[in-house]
Amino acid sequence: MQLLRSAFIILISLFCINTLFAQTQNLKLWYRNPAQKWTDALPIGNGRLGGMIYGGTEEEHIQFNEETLWTGGPRDYHREGASHYLQAIRNLLAEAKQTEAEALAEQHFMGRKSNEEGYESLKNSWFQSVRKDTAASAFSFDEKNWKEIQLPAAEGWETVGLEGEDGAIWLRNSFDLPKEWEGKSLVVELGRIRDLDFTYVNGKAIGSSEGITKNRRYLIPASVLRKGKNVISIQVINWYDKGGLIGIKNFSRGLVVRLENEDISKGISLDSTWKYWIQNNTPPVYPQYEASYQPFGDLFVQFKHSGKESNYSRELDISNAVAKTTYTVNGVTYTREYLASVPHQAIVMRITANKKGSIHLYAFLKSPHKGFTTQRIDDQTIRIDFKVRNGVLRGASYLRVIAINGKETVSNKGINLENADEAIFYLTAATSFKSFKDVSGNPDISSKQPLLLLNKSTNYTAIRAAHQKDYHQLFNKFSINFGRSSNESLPTDERILKFSPESDPSLLTLYMQYARYLLISSSRVGTQPANLQGIWNNLLTPPWGSKYTTNINLQMNYWPAEILNLSSCTEPLFRLIEEASKSGKETAKAHYNASGWVLHHNTDIWRGTAPINASNHGIWVTGAAWLCQHIWEHYQFTQDKNFLQQQYPIMKNAAVFFIDFLVKDPKTGWLISTPSNSPEHGGLVAGPAMDHQIIRELFNNCILASQVLQTDEAFRKQLLDKVNQIAPNQIGRYGQLQEWLEDKDDTTDTHRHVSHLWGVYPGRDITWDDSIPMMKAARQSLLYRGDEGTGWSLAWKVNLWARFKDGNHALQIIKGLLSPAEGASGSERGGVYHNLFDAHPPFQIDGNFGGAAGIGEMLLQSHAGYIDLLPALPVALAEGAIKGLCARNGFEVAMSWKAGQLSKVEVLSKNGNECILRYHDREVKFSTQKGKVYRFDSSLKKAEIAGVLSSS
Repeated sequence: MQLLRSAFIILISLFCINTLFAQTQNLKLWYRNPAQKWTDALPIGNGRLGGMIYGGTEEEHIQFNEETLWTGGPRDYHREGASHYLQAIRNLLAEAKQTEAEALAEQHFMGRKSNEEGYESLKNSWFQSVRKDTAASAFSFDEKNWKEIQLPAAEGWETVGLEGEDGAIWLRNSFDLPKEWEGKSLVVELGRIRDLDFTYVNGKAIGSSEGITKNRRYLIPASVLRKGKNVISIQVINWYDKGGLIGIKNFSRGLVVRLENEDISKGISLDSTWKYWIQNNTPPVYPQYEASYQPFGDLFVQFKHSGKESNYSRELDISNAVAKTTYTVNGVTYTREYLASVPHQAIVMRITANKKGSIHLYAFLKSPHKGFTTQRIDDQTIRIDFKVRNGVLRGASYLRVIAINGKETVSNKGINLENADEAIFYLTAATSFKSFKDVSGNPDISSKQPLLLLNKSTNYTAIRAAHQKDYHQLFNKFSINFGRSSNESLPTDERILKFSPESDPSLLTLYMQYARYLLISSSRVGTQPANLQGIWNNLLTPPWGSKYTTNINLQMNYWPAEILNLSSCTEPLFRLIEEASKSGKETAKAHYNASGWVLHHNTDIWRGTAPINASNHGIWVTGAAWLCQHIWEHYQFTQDKNFLQQQYPIMKNAAVFFIDFLVKDPKTGWLISTPSNSPEHGGLVAGPAMDHQIIRELFNNCILASQVLQTDEAFRKQLLDKVNQIAPNQIGRYGQLQEWLEDKDDTTDTHRHVSHLWGVYPGRDITWDDSIPMMKAARQSLLYRGDEGTGWSLAWKVNLWARFKDGNHALQIIKGLLSPAEGASGSERGGVYHNLFDAHPPFQIDGNFGGAAGIGEMLLQSHAGYIDLLPALPVALAEGAIKGLCARNGFEVAMSWKAGQLSKVEVLSKNGNECILRYHDREVKFSTQKGKVYRFDSSLKKAEIAGVLSSS
C-alpha cells in the first residue's frame, strides 16, 4: 500500500513538471517599429552565414556576413630570435624592473605584424605628400562642394558615413565670436582624435598632436581671431581603424570653443554638421598584429507601395529560428519571413500579401568593400563580388528571386518585380578561404552551388520545414520555465526597460534560450567558431577586430555549450584549437625555445599565436592551456573516449610547453610562470595566480586523461612531480586571494578582469569541498572588485557568485546584464541593446553566452564530482522547472522546484556511470544503466519507475 501511495505521489509530481512546460513559452523577441540601427536589428544565422534584419516598411535592409571573410592572409606571426631576450626579460622582472622589462619585450619579443617591412618609408613618403597641400585651412577657402558629416562621432567617423575611410581628410566648421570675447584668447576643446591632427583657425596653425587617448586642447591667440565668423579647419590623418573626431569622453558636449579661463560648460558647442573633403584615402596598408573579421554586404529591398502603414510588428521566433515582419498599407497586409538555412546554405526571405498582384519592389546588393561590382546573371539572379582591401580574400554573393506571377526585370544593378503575388529571395555568399593555410577557393562557384539545389527545391514550405527540422534537433534538447508574467505581452525593448526578476522572470527564460539560439546560429559543425560578435558584424573596423580573444572571451562563448545541451556546437572550437596548436608550436620555439605549443591572448582566422598589441598585456602564455580545459570538459560531459583519444595529444603538447617554460622562483622555490600578466591588469610580471591555476588544472587534466586512455605512464609521473611544485594559491593580508605572487592587491581596485578567480570558475582549482578558507578568500576578492562592470565581466561574476552558492547576489548581477544599454541621450553602458545583444559596450556576444551559463550554474553544478541540485537558487526564482540540463560524467537532468525547494528530479544516464546526487545536506549515490532514467523526490528518495527522459 505504501509503495502504491509513493508511486502515485511521484506520478502527480511528474504531471506537475510536464504541466509547467505545457504552458506556452513566449520565446519571441518582438517590436512595434522597424530597426533604426544595427543593434535594433534581429539576427539570423546558419553558422556560416549571418544576417541582421531591419524590417523597414518602405525599405528592407538585411546586412549580412560570411564567417570566413577576414582581412590579412596566411603568414608567419611569430618573431624568430625572440627567445634570445627571454632570460633578460625574466631577470629584469626578478629585479622588480617592470618598466625596463616591458620596454625590452616591446622592442624584441612581440609577434610580427603584417606589412611591417618597408612600411615606415612608405608612410613617410605618403605623409609628406598630403602635408604639402594645406590650402583647405584658409579662411576664404571655397568648401561649397564638400560633403557634410555630423561630429563628434564617439565610435569614429565610420558610424556617420565614412565607413572604411583611412588616410587624410579635411574637416571644417565655423563659429561666431561673441562681442564680449573680442580681444581675448580662446581655447578649442576637440577631445580625442584618431590618429593625428593639424588644426587651424582662420588659416593659422594652432596645434597638432598624435594619439587616440590624448584630449586635444589648443589655445587660439586673440591675434588669430576675427570679428564675427571664425573658421576651424582640421586635417585628420587616420592610419587605420576608426577615424576622426571622437569628442570628450563622459561630457555631453564633445567639441567646444571657450574663453581661456572659463569652464568648458560655458563655451560654444561645435557639435554640429561639419563639412569634409577626402584628400587622399590610399595610405600605405598599416601593419597589424592580427586580422579583422569583415562585413560581407547588404541586401536592400525597396517597396513601391504608398500610404501610411498600420498594425506593424517584427519578431524573432527563437523556438523555430524564423524572423517575421508584418504590416498593413492601404488595406493590404504584407508579411515577410526570414531564415538562415543549414540544409540549403542560404538566407531565405519570403514576401507575401493578402491581395494578389500587390507586391512591387526593387532589390539590389551593395558592399562596404570598395570596388565591388554587381552583375546580372540571368532573368532571376544578380551577383556581387569584391576583394578585401587589406587582405587576400575575395568574396562573391548571389541573389535570386522566385516570384509567383508578376513581371521580373533583372539588370546589372538589381531586380525589379511588379504585380507579384509572392516573392522568395535566396541570398548566398562565399569567399576564397579554404583553410588557414589555403586561400585558393573559388567564391563564385561556392556561392553558386546552393542555388543549384534551390532550383530543384524552390517550395518555401519544404525549405522552411527542412530548416526547422535541422534547428529543432539542437534547440529542443533543452527547456526551462521560470514562470509567467504579464510583461510577456510587451515588446522586448519595453520589457528590458521594466525588467526585474520578480516582475518578469520569464524574460530570464527568453534570455537563456536566446543565448542558445545565438550559439546554434553562429557555431555549427564544419563552421568557424563564434568570434567576439558571434557571426554578426557590420563594420570594416569592428571593435577589437571581432577576433578570438583567448584570455576569456572565446572561452566564454562556449561556457553554455555543455551544460545547456549544445555539445555538438563546440566542434568548431576544437578545430580552431587543433589548427592553433600547429602555429603555436612555431611560436613556442621562436619565443621561448620550448617544445609543445603556446597561444597568447588573441588569435584570428589565420591562427596567429604570438604575443600582440603591447608587452604590458600581450605576453600572456596560458591561452592554449585554457582552451585545452574545454577538451577535458567536453569529455567530462559526453564521456566520449574516441574524442579524448583524438584530442589528448593537443592537451599533452600544451602541457609539454609548460614543462619547458616554468622556472623555479629563487625566493620561494616554487615553479612559476614568467614573463606573463594577469589579464589585462598590472602589467608584465612574474608568477600571476591565474597562470598557475590554469597550468595546474592542465597538468591534472592530462594526468586524468592518460589514466582514462591507459597511456603515457612516464609522462603522467612527470606531471605528478611537477604539479605539486607549481606556486600555490595564497591568501593575502586583506583576507583576499592574491592575484600575484607578492601580496600587493589593492582593495579599492575594481578592474573588470577577475583573472585570479579562474580557479573558482571556470576552473575547479578552488572548491568548497577542497578548501573552504581559499573559497572564502576568493569570495572576499570578488567583494573588493565590486558588482559594477559591463558585458562579459558581469557574466563572469554571475558564474562566480553561483559557485560561491549565493544565488541572490548572482541574480543581482544578472539584473545589470539585462539593464538597458542605451540611455535617452544615445549614450551607451553595459547591459543589453534592444535586440538583447550584450553591450560591453559596444556589442560583444560573450556576455550573452556567459550570462546564460551563469543561470545554468545557479541551477546545477557538477564540477566537484557530484551533481549539486539548485546550489544557488535565488529567492526571486522560487518556482520553476527545467529539462535537458547536462552534468559531468554523462548525465542529463530534469527537475522542478516550488517555494524555493526541490520538488522532483529525473536523471538520465547516458553512459552507465555511477551517479552522486546532492541537494543541501542530502546525498544519494547509485549505480546506473546506460539509457535508463532515475527519479527522486525532494528527499532524494528513489522511485523505481523506468522511463525515457524527454528533452522536448
